[in-house]
Amino acid sequence: RPRPRPPQELDEARRWEGVHDLRPLEGDVLRWGGLLLPNHPPYNAGAFRFELTFSHCHPLVPPRATLRTPIYHPAVGPDGRLCQPLTCAPRWRPSMRALHGGCWGGGGLWEAVGGSPDAPIVLQDLQQLLDRPDPRWALRPDLARELREEPEVFQQRAEEHTRRHAERRPDPPEP
Repeated sequence: RPRPRPPQELDEARRWEGVHDLRPLEGDVLRWGGLLLPNHPPYNAGAFRFELTFSHCHPLVPPRATLRTPIYHPAVGPDGRLCQPLTCAPRWRPSMRALHGGCWGGGGLWEAVGGSPDAPIVLQDLQQLLDRPDPRWALRPDLARELREEPEVFQQRAEEHTRRHAERRPDPPEP
């Protein structure tokens, strides 16, 4: 039977600047909660509460991410469920960690898309999903169609939705 690694990964992931207030939920080290801090419009004006749930069979089974903050995004369902490429069962590998564990070799995929090889890979995948909405990864076909056919309208509506629903971004740490 696999041994879950989330406690060690949680300590490592707390050091990544893409999340804030990362902690076990209700004292359960297999359920994390925190604020995700997107880098690019239309979502970078806010912070988004998320939950990451690990199976008792982790790392054989991918973690499940859920956004708790409403968001106007084609890959996030109304219930917060995500169409997250990395944690889809066909793409998941047990060598992957919430934190980059070398499985991408020198940063690989994440350096190619502008990521950091030291960032938590599952959390960075979630951040990438928000930073780069892609109509091919969709749980909401109406928003995917809007993004594809009327990107300016999509951008405007997503920015307005972020202003109304996202949490205030935390102040950056003082030097």
